Amino acid sequence: MLERRFRLRSFIAFALVAAVLAWALAVQAQVAVRNQGFVPFSDAPIFYRTAPVSDPVGRLQSALETGAATLTHDDTFGYLPAVLDALDIPRSSQMLVFSKTSFQYRHISPTTPRSLYFNDDVYIGYVPGGKALELISFDARQGAMFYLLDQRATGRPAFQRAELDCTQCHIAGATRQVPGVFVRSVFTRPSGVLSTGARSFLVGHDTPFDERFGGWYVTGSHGRLRHLGNAVVPAGGDPEAIDQDGAANRTDLSPLPAPGITLTPHSDLVAQLVHAHQTQMHNLITLTNYQTRLALHAAGVTEGVDVDDLSEAQRARYEGPAEELVRYLLFANEAPLGEPLAGTSDFADEFATIGPRDRRGRSLRMFDLETRLFRYPCSYLVYSAAFDALPAPALGYVYRRLIEVLDGRDRSQPFARIGDADRHAIRDILTDTKPAFAAAWRRAHATSR
Repeated sequence: MLERRFRLRSFIAFALVAAVLAWALAVQAQVAVRNQGFVPFSDAPIFYRTAPVSDPVGRLQSALETGAATLTHDDTFGYLPAVLDALDIPRSSQMLVFSKTSFQYRHISPTTPRSLYFNDDVYIGYVPGGKALELISFDARQGAMFYLLDQRATGRPAFQRAELDCTQCHIAGATRQVPGVFVRSVFTRPSGVLSTGARSFLVGHDTPFDERFGGWYVTGSHGRLRHLGNAVVPAGGDPEAIDQDGAANRTDLSPLPAPGITLTPHSDLVAQLVHAHQTQMHNLITLTNYQTRLALHAAGVTEGVDVDDLSEAQRARYEGPAEELVRYLLFANEAPLGEPLAGTSDFADEFATIGPRDRRGRSLRMFDLETRLFRYPCSYLVYSAAFDALPAPALGYVYRRLIEVLDGRDRSQPFARIGDADRHAIRDILTDTKPAFAAAWRRAHATSR
């Protein structure tokens, strides 16, 4: 009875959201439900709803309006293939989610999972039979921007901002209370409905492997490690007793999902690991950005102010998130792997070829996949426009702390696990590939002599 009431409440909530979004898609406008409801951070100094943005999806929309870009409609997948190509998102990044955790929940099940794709700045959700593509696109200054694209064929496809409805879930504890993205691992019934009363896990690179992937398909090999993916909780069964052995090391998902439902047959393990790291990294960058701007605004000073002009309390407001950002950036609390891992698609090879390399050919995108995710434990999002757009006081703090760790002055917990070889390698890679870091390094050591 409790589970029946829980499902009824869940379906009513999903139906209300779906009804609003369906109405929004029927309106010929660029911004869905723009003037209805409350969205956090709408006021000064963030102006989330009204400040100009230049995120990848917004730029693509501008190109569509001028005729500089077009989108071709596919009879099976709608605009998905064209959007992936236009935004340079690899098909190899495909991940499949069978839990009913989208507003288009009615179309999602273990036989018809939602497909997710991503690159460094954009996330796309495709639901078989769904009315819209779901997109999250990161603006360097404002963080996550939420869009819908009607999947019906039209001569003028248009991305619609969907702030109100998406922010109900995407400005929350899971996103660190800023517009963002998150991954959850949940116990799921055969229908795709979440199992009542069962645990769930917010996933980042610090999440133990055995708590990951619940409600997701996973293709890849991982030896003796076990996870919660590829399995459902039988009707009336104990969520904690799902068949992890039978769900492990799956390189073929047949007979599920149904043929023709997905662009590729993969839900790549390596893509899943990168995706989990990246989501919380994005949120921490946005959190540090917002808190710095809020602190400066409260102090009545401009963003270019000298940090020495701020009080200790004002600095503490952004130094806390900035310190957390440094720790996450350096994978200080990464959960160890302990077994060799491999995906099933070309994702790992394609991802590793993108990044800038130092004079010795090393890159922050190179994988380890035996004891940890990356060969050199420093996030590739250090190259992102969002990282570079951090307000000056926060960016200065992050560089100072990063240098203190990499030159060995800070060996305290949680940085003690970073060996000297890794510190030197990361320092050299960043010095060769990121001019702003190289300049900060020179300044720091010139003043210390």
